[in-house]
Amino acid sequence: MIATEALQTVQFVTVKGRRFAVLDAEDWEALVSWVEDLEDTQIARTAFAELNAAGGDRQRAGWLAWDEVEKELA
Repeated sequence: MIATEALQTVQFVTVKGRRFAVLDAEDWEALVSWVEDLEDTQIARTAFAELNAAGGDRQRAGWLAWDEVEKELA
């Protein structure tokens, strides 16, 4: 299920004067996945824009070399 379909399945209930949105757990997970994908896409767009602004120079763009990251993880 895609996020827009999940949004169409929402049901609203009122309890003690408060309105709540109720979703099936699978629909909720689809929405969370969709938001995560949007965040990842924005991160990638920003990183590539920075790389482009740095003339394709990864170091000038602030990208780390894999060897450096790998050492930190070890």
